[in-house]
Amino acid sequence: MFGKLKAIKGDEITIKLDDELNIYRLQKFAANKQPTIELQLDDGRQISPDQRNKIFAMLRDMAMYTGYDIRDMEQWMKYFYYAKTGAESFSMSDCSMDQANKFLTFILDFCFENGIPFKTKTWDAIPTSPHLALQCLRHRECIICGRHAEIHHWTAVGSRSRKVVDHRKLYFMALCPEIHHKEFHDIGAASFFKKHHVKPIRLGEQDLIDLHIMTRSQMNYWNDQYSMEGLI
Repeated sequence: MFGKLKAIKGDEITIKLDDELNIYRLQKFAANKQPTIELQLDDGRQISPDQRNKIFAMLRDMAMYTGYDIRDMEQWMKYFYYAKTGAESFSMSDCSMDQANKFLTFILDFCFENGIPFKTKTWDAIPTSPHLALQCLRHRECIICGRHAEIHHWTAVGSRSRKVVDHRKLYFMALCPEIHHKEFHDIGAASFFKKHHVKPIRLGEQDLIDLHIMTRSQMNYWNDQYSMEGLI
């Protein structure tokens, strides 16, 4: 179970759990005895409780979707991770923060590539990052809620034809048309950013082509223009 430390008084502490406590399940695990609880605090060096919580939330959703037990799901994902990266065996209890971030990113990519959905609560827990923003654009999933998304031009194009704009200089974000794309236009970019804490990203040339935003000939056109102007 995961939670946040709220207060310390002498040798007593108060913790607010992230999820409601299932008393029946707790008694079952403790064999109807008073349970012993281990408290782990984030010291900034090893995997943080927040990282561990996010990884297990994703593994739990994957297990429910595939029918595996969550521990089996963890072992399968570690096996795939070791095979792909050549990383050495690690434990979720004491691995480094860097290792935890790499494993979290690997799980995220695996779910996108294999169409494994996240629950809304799990999606909310995933850290917004350039990598997540890129995967959302590639797979057209809203960066805020995970619904099917449109590719949103964060940088306004205005009245110019999109065929005569160098999209390599613009910023993009995947937003669902029903809720968050509309909300962006309703409240404006500044309020939208403050509310959702998300950032748009630039796209590389191959992604622009794959997402049908630019063609190779359009890129060549702009490269020729910059060359004539002495910009490249």
